[in-house]
Amino acid sequence: MPTEKIVSLLPAATEIICALGLEKNLVGRSHECDFPESVKQLPVCTEANFPDGMSSADIDVKVKEILADALSVYTVKREQIKALSPDVVVTQAQCEVCAVSLKDVEEALENYLDKQAQIISLQPNSLDDIFSDIANVAGALNIPQAGADLIENLQERVDIIKHKLKFIDNKPTVACIEWLEPLMISGNWVPGLVNIAGGTPVLAQDGKHSPYVTWDDILQQDPEIIVVMPCGFGIERTMREINLLLDRPGFASLKAVKNDRFYIADGNQYFNRPGPRIIDSIEILAEIIRPKQFIFGYEGEGWIKFSV
Repeated sequence: MPTEKIVSLLPAATEIICALGLEKNLVGRSHECDFPESVKQLPVCTEANFPDGMSSADIDVKVKEILADALSVYTVKREQIKALSPDVVVTQAQCEVCAVSLKDVEEALENYLDKQAQIISLQPNSLDDIFSDIANVAGALNIPQAGADLIENLQERVDIIKHKLKFIDNKPTVACIEWLEPLMISGNWVPGLVNIAGGTPVLAQDGKHSPYVTWDDILQQDPEIIVVMPCGFGIERTMREINLLLDRPGFASLKAVKNDRFYIADGNQYFNRPGPRIIDSIEILAEIIRPKQFIFGYEGEGWIKFSV
């Protein structure tokens, strides 16, 4: 097995590394890496440049201000990483808002470490990309077979769902809401997950970044199912701001609301993490969209029905 010391600056990367059997190689993590529970004991190598407890609208404004000033949303703790002396640092280039970016890591570590560290950067936009990232991490750490085995196990779970829905033609329209103020619809890999789980995604395309939308867009689409999964928010955190949707004009007239098909899911632990638990996310959607076909046991922890 590899002996390299690894610092992961991305929750999904931490989960990939642990799923590959290399948790013992982890020596540092980001401030957002919290799964599996045991990684919380690792030294924290990043911090956010805005305070906790801000509203969705305030977070959006603050992030846009920071990025407009060409500053980083997160700070890399160079002294901490230098003290850990990693051989490998894993980060991402997919979203400047979600986690520490490749540029930030390169700038922080340039001519700073006492040795040359390998930087692995993940950039997934679809489910296939997530599988590719797993393979790339495993390859870079010289355990390609472990990567292939993990991908095969994950793909088998996807295939079970696909097989069970093989002859089902009626696919209800599903709106997955990624941010509450301003409104965003979940893009990237989420539309593809919805398709696999037996639904028809609306207002976003698989493999494309999450778009801003207007409330009128949602009213016009009038989706049969709505799943609220804000980026970085758990269910309890989302509940604190759910009135941002409930108080919108015409909310009660939406098909999803009238038919009691309005749900809140844990975006932080599942849908916003492009790692192994993205398959859990598909299973969550399958439970929500096709409750007669699937019971995986996530209700109450990964998602809840919100009856208005």
